[in-house]
Amino acid sequence: MRLIDYLDKGASLGPDALCLTADDASLSYAQVQALSWRVARALERSGIHPGEKVAILSANDPTAFACVFGISRAGAVWCPVNPRNEAAENCQLLDLFDCSAVLYQSAFAPVIGRIRTDLPRMTTLVCLDADGAAADGAVAGAVALTAWLADSDDGPWQADTVDDVAMLVGTGGTTGAPKGVQLTGHNVEAMSAITLMSYPFEGRPRYLALAPLTHAAGVLCFPIMALGGEIVVLRRPDVGDFLAAIARHRITHTFLPPTLIYLLLDHAGLPDADLSSLQCFWYGAAPMSATRLTEAITRIGPVMAQLFGQSEAPMMISTMSPAEHFLPDGSLAAERLRSAGRPSPLTLVAIMSERGDLLPTGERGEIVVRGPLVSPGYYRNPDATAEASRFGWHHTGDIGYLDDDGYLFVVDRAKDMIITGGFNVYSIEVENALMQHPSVRDCAVIGLPDDKWGERVTAVLQLHTGQTVDAAEVKAFVKERIGSVKSPKEVRVWDDLPRSKLGKVLKNEIKQQITAG
Repeated sequence: MRLIDYLDKGASLGPDALCLTADDASLSYAQVQALSWRVARALERSGIHPGEKVAILSANDPTAFACVFGISRAGAVWCPVNPRNEAAENCQLLDLFDCSAVLYQSAFAPVIGRIRTDLPRMTTLVCLDADGAAADGAVAGAVALTAWLADSDDGPWQADTVDDVAMLVGTGGTTGAPKGVQLTGHNVEAMSAITLMSYPFEGRPRYLALAPLTHAAGVLCFPIMALGGEIVVLRRPDVGDFLAAIARHRITHTFLPPTLIYLLLDHAGLPDADLSSLQCFWYGAAPMSATRLTEAITRIGPVMAQLFGQSEAPMMISTMSPAEHFLPDGSLAAERLRSAGRPSPLTLVAIMSERGDLLPTGERGEIVVRGPLVSPGYYRNPDATAEASRFGWHHTGDIGYLDDDGYLFVVDRAKDMIITGGFNVYSIEVENALMQHPSVRDCAVIGLPDDKWGERVTAVLQLHTGQTVDAAEVKAFVKERIGSVKSPKEVRVWDDLPRSKLGKVLKNEIKQQITAG
């Protein structure tokens, strides 16, 4: 299936059904279809051929997301660009992707204006939400969407594709030069199939997207559309608006990364919120504390659902449905809450040694993956592709193990493992222990150079408002739970932790700040 097929499938189940909603204004499936036909014809008229790359730079917006399907219908490749990136980073990505066209919101016109001259291959610039004068005034050569579509009719039409690549996704910018992950129609199809077979869906779903549609929140829209569901888009990442939207739209499915779930649990409006319509509340994109997950199940409801994946194997390497968070007797599966779920039905997951040997149950090594979920490789980067696919498996860069029941436990990123006194210490294990402390809101554990230990386990804590901690007491707290070797040798308290655009804690930046200080 192409990306456009998910829209057309939803339309076949009811063209007048609501497809995209924001600020109480909605587009039906028929209206989004008509817009996709017009966008596809406009791309062809602008000289964008099948296989060429088209980027969208926009905050969460129904019109911008509807244009994704016009890109697909034109046989082009969608390049989602994170609106929170700096101009230089976006310039690097658009150049890496060989983008011929960019559709952007007027708020990002200054960014496009600054990088325009450095991107000679970018021949088509379309402003999504401004009139022609405003667009032309902001960026030389740009045209407003309304003017660009003026000569396009909305009759059915689509171009043939040149290959199966549907998306180019940027990754790796926090650890080095970014890479472009190629995701094919088969990859998205596998992800959608796994989603539909692994989680509860009763009736026509209503999905709430607060997190950026350029990432996980957007990819989850495809299986929703396959069922003819409604996608409610929040333009701003506000957890108060999120709670209100669930009640107002009777939301059945949603997704948030752990950092936003923590904000939700701390929000004063949560106790009075009506969350009774929820069937499935996905969490993922970063590890979630088992302590706070237990709190979420108690306060939000028995609807929490885990997903584990990465750009190279989107979303669904392993899954854990709401029901799997409980034992057969109805009690919480406490040990299981620390896991990343079980390998998904269409995915092979194994644990591999550095020499390429597959390791038995319980042994720790790198998590490797095979199956239709896995990207064919990085765009114009054969060396990175070969490195990631050694021994015939995709290498995730995560260290973990499988237990006797087949649950996958992620214990660290390979690059974040700490070697102290000759012992391997996995930072996630220490972080899980720290998150059990009642004063700790979030934390990061890193290794710093140490003359005695080689590396010393260092904990940087972000506390709940009004809380204080004693370093010695924190060390004793962790030692009691996981032993003295893994207990922090140093404890620091910061007001906040540096995070990526997606809310992931940036451990490299923490190290740099501490060493510079």
